[in-house]
Amino acid sequence: MWVSDEFPQDVEELWPRLLSESRRHGLIPFLCLPDAMGRPCDLDHVDAVRLEEVLATDFAAYRRRRLPLWTDTTPAPAPEGVEPWPHDPGPPFEQWPGLAPGTPLASEGPTPEVAASSVLAGLIGTGPYGLEDCCLVLVPASRSSEALALIGWSAKAPLPLLCALLRSWEDRFGAQVVAAFGSELHVSVARPLVEAEHASRLALEHVLSTADNIVDDPPTPFPEYATALVGRTSWSFWWD
Repeated sequence: MWVSDEFPQDVEELWPRLLSESRRHGLIPFLCLPDAMGRPCDLDHVDAVRLEEVLATDFAAYRRRRLPLWTDTTPAPAPEGVEPWPHDPGPPFEQWPGLAPGTPLASEGPTPEVAASSVLAGLIGTGPYGLEDCCLVLVPASRSSEALALIGWSAKAPLPLLCALLRSWEDRFGAQVVAAFGSELHVSVARPLVEAEHASRLALEHVLSTADNIVDDPPTPFPEYATALVGRTSWSFWWD
């Protein structure tokens, strides 16, 4: 793969062209810290993930672990003068509900390339800590969901599971990996969720990615997190 020496100053103009040409030259653009690239994860390990089966098992374990917290409405102790964190009732499911239905293609909607470019522009505009230390990486991949596996992203995320989720989100929601710095991952969404009734299922998929910021940091009631996914065109994840 090709790695730039530093953060490209013209990346906002370069990015859309690289994405539009990616099918021809087979290189997916991706922003990443140089020291976050490690041993590549074989895509066979991603292919081997049976997503529905794995998530069903993971949800059962997650529910057993968290159920006492969801059923105990006693406010957690908080320092004087600090509002206690709101109670989290957890997901409204006793068993794995299945993957959230995807959002259909629409002729008037943005393409994944346009959505990814917009998220990149937003990141550059806000300038989060660590972004300026990223390099532009051109990853030899057929789709963006393979990028993290092929660079061997060194965060604490479970790479095969995460890449399998990203692949599924790419198919269902037009998701595109844009940047990873520190332990943060930023993903664009070209076809965001529009049906509120499916929000809890998608939110549960986010929870089962094992990312630490989903409902836990800062503490966010699951229903509140789920509701916020409707119409949202970017997703962020981080692992402690």
